[in-house]
Amino acid sequence: MSFTKLYLAKGKEHSLKRFHPWVFSGAIKKLEGPEPEEGDTVEVYSSQREFLGMGHWAPGSIAVRVFSFVQTEPDYTFWKSKVQQAYDYRSRLGLTENPHTDVYRLVYAEGDGVPGLIVDVYKDTAVVQTHSVGMYLIREHIAKALQEIYGSRLRAVYDKSAESLPAKSPVQAVNGYLFGESNGGVVVTEYENQFFVDWESGQKTGFFIDQRENRDLLARYVKDKSVLNTFCYTGGFSVYALNAGASEVHSVDVSKKAIELTIKNGELSQAPGRHEAFAVDTFDFLKGKEDRYDVIILDPPAFAKSQKVRHNALMGYKRLNAEAMKRIKPGGILFTFSCSQVVDKYLFNNTVMAAAIEAGRNIKIMHHLSQPADHPISIFHPEGEYLKGLVLFVE
Repeated sequence: MSFTKLYLAKGKEHSLKRFHPWVFSGAIKKLEGPEPEEGDTVEVYSSQREFLGMGHWAPGSIAVRVFSFVQTEPDYTFWKSKVQQAYDYRSRLGLTENPHTDVYRLVYAEGDGVPGLIVDVYKDTAVVQTHSVGMYLIREHIAKALQEIYGSRLRAVYDKSAESLPAKSPVQAVNGYLFGESNGGVVVTEYENQFFVDWESGQKTGFFIDQRENRDLLARYVKDKSVLNTFCYTGGFSVYALNAGASEVHSVDVSKKAIELTIKNGELSQAPGRHEAFAVDTFDFLKGKEDRYDVIILDPPAFAKSQKVRHNALMGYKRLNAEAMKRIKPGGILFTFSCSQVVDKYLFNNTVMAAAIEAGRNIKIMHHLSQPADHPISIFHPEGEYLKGLVLFVE
C-alpha cells in the first residue's frame, strides 16, 4: 500500500531522529502524492529523502502524530502488537490480574507509541477514547485486539470518542459499544477501595485513574484528621481518607452530579457520620474556614489548555493555593496538583512558592508527585508528563 509522502524543510528532521512523535506544520516543505485527508496515514521524509516515520495526518499545528519510526503496514496485526505491548507492560506493573486493583490505564497515547489513543480498563470493561481522527478510524481494530488479548475476562468495549475528537472533525462520532454491552457502570476496586464508575455519563472515561498512587499516599497522613477534598469529582481522595480513618471528610465540587457520585462512593466506604459533600464553588467554600482542616487536597481541572491562557491559569493556581495555605491548621498537610500540560512542574512549583510567600506561612515540601506508571512518559516525549503535584507541610 502506498502513502502520501511528506518532506520536511532542511534541518527540521532532528526531533524525529530523536524519536519525538510530532511533526509541526511549519516544518513541512512539500507533499508528494494525493492530498491527504484528516486521519490518513502519511510517510515522513527528510529534505534528503531519508525515511523518518509514519503517522496520522491532521490539520493544525501538529500535522502528523507518528506511530512508527520504521516502514510498516499499519494493518490489524500492527495495531494488535501495539495493544499487546501495552498489555505486557501493565502485566509487569502487576495490574492486569490484580484482585486488589481492577481499574487501570491500558493504553496512554504517546507514552505507548499510539498518539491519540486512550484505553482504560474498569474491571471487565475497556473504555476507548480517541483524540485524533486517525485513531478513531481504526477503533474497530483496537476493540478486536482487546477481545483477543483479554478473552473471556472482557465483557464489553465502549467507545467514548464523541467528546474527545477535535471540534471540527470530519467524522460524526457517537458514543457506544464496539463489543458486548453493559448497564453503564460498575463498582471497581483500587487498593481495596471501592468506587462506582459510570463511563457512559462520567467525565473523561469515567474516573481519574491517574491519581491512584497519590490517593494511596494520602492515606498515610489522615488517620484521626479532618480532611477537605476540593474539586473532588467522584470523591477519590475522600474515599481513601475515610477508609484510612479520617475523623471527618468534607468533599467539595461545583458539579451537583459529581457530588451525587461522591456521596454514593462515600457510602461504599461504610463510614456513616464522617462524610459530608457540598455542591459549591471551592473559593466560596473556603471563606471563613480558618484553622478548620488538618489536610486539604487541591485537585482542580486544567486551568490552562493552551499557552494563550497560561498566565491567567498561573494566577488561578496561585490564588487557590494561597487561600488554602492561609486557612489550613498549623502543622497541616496540603496536597496540591496541576493537570495543565502547558504548566510544567518547575513553573507549578514556582507558582506554589509565590502562594506561600503571599500566605506568609513557613512551608516544607514533603513529596513531589506525578502520574502513575500506567500513564508512562516516553523519554522522547516529555510533554506526556501532564500531572504534577506537591505535598506540603504548613507550619
